[in-house]
Amino acid sequence: MPLRFKKMKATLEHQPSFAPSAPLEDARAVLRAEIAALEKLGAALDGAFEKAVGICAGVTGRVVVTGMGKSGHVAHKIAATLASTGTPSFFVHPAEASHGDLGMIARGDAVLAISNSGEAPELADIIAYTRRFSIPLIAITGKPGSSLGAQADCTLALPDAEEACPLGLAPTSSTTMTMALGDALAVALLRKSGFTVSDYRMFHPGGKLGRKLLLVRDLMHKGADVPLATLGAPMSEIILTMTRKSFGCCGILDEGERLRGIITDGDLRRHMNAGLLGLAPEAVMTRDPKTIGPQALAAEALGRMNERKVTQLFVIDEDRKVLGIVRMHDLLREGIG
Repeated sequence: MPLRFKKMKATLEHQPSFAPSAPLEDARAVLRAEIAALEKLGAALDGAFEKAVGICAGVTGRVVVTGMGKSGHVAHKIAATLASTGTPSFFVHPAEASHGDLGMIARGDAVLAISNSGEAPELADIIAYTRRFSIPLIAITGKPGSSLGAQADCTLALPDAEEACPLGLAPTSSTTMTMALGDALAVALLRKSGFTVSDYRMFHPGGKLGRKLLLVRDLMHKGADVPLATLGAPMSEIILTMTRKSFGCCGILDEGERLRGIITDGDLRRHMNAGLLGLAPEAVMTRDPKTIGPQALAAEALGRMNERKVTQLFVIDEDRKVLGIVRMHDLLREGIG
C-alpha cells in the first residue's frame, strides 16, 4: 500500500467516535460552550478595548473591517452593525484588497482586522499598507503574539476557549466571541457619540430619507472631485490625478468630453514596467467602462458593482458625458445594501 494511503488510513482510524446523535443535547452543549467562551471574553476585557474605542471614535474617515473565511463573514456583520449605529464602516475583502481595493482605504480611516490565528496570509498586504501610510490598525485575534497582533496598534485578544465543535476544528466559540466583541465595540461607540433613536432611524428604511429610494445623483461626487483626463494626457498627469482624488481610477474623455475608458490601480499594475510613463492612455485603459445614469436607484448601482466586481461607477448622461462618480464606499456608508 502506498505510503500516502497508509497515512490516510491511520488518520481515519484515529477519528473520535461519537455517541448516537441527540440533537437537543448537542445543541445545549454548543450553547454551554459558547456561553462559557463569552464569560471568559467579558472577564478578559481590559484597557485595549478602551483604546480601540478611542481609535474608532477619532477617525475622520471610516472603520474598514476585514477578515478571511469565517472571520470575513463575521467582519461583514461587524461593519454593518457599526455603520447602522453611527460609526461609518464598510468591509474590504483582504484578497480583493491585494488586487485594487487597497485604494478604498485612505488616511483618516482605521482598519479592524480579524484573524483567530493572526497568520492569515491574505491579510499581509493590508497590514503592510496600514504601516506604510500610518493608518491605525486594530486586531481581533486569538494569538496576540502572531504577525497580526505584533503589528497592530491595538490588539483585542480572544481568550483561550474551547470551540463548540466536538472536533475542535470548525470556528464556533471563537466566531461567537468575535461577533460579540464587534457588538460591544459598536455599542460603546454609539454611547460615546451620543447616537440617538432619531439618528438610528435615519440609517434605516423607516427613516424619513427613505434609504431604499436614494438615487445615484444624491450620492455621486461631481465637479472638480471627479478624476478625469483626456485621451491626449500624459500618463504622469493621469497618475497624479488618481493620487490626488483618491478614487483608485481616472476616467478618460475623448475630444467631445465623452467617456471612452477608465484607468484603474489594477490597470497600472498590469502595465507596470519601465515604459509605463511613455504609454498613451489608450494602451492602458479599459474601454467602454461600466456606467450608470443619475436617475438610477443607489441600490441598483450597488448591485451593478457587486455583479461586475468593481468599486466605482462613472455617472453619465445620454451623450456619455460624465456627470459624476459614485463608489461603493459611499453607498455602504449610507446603509445601501
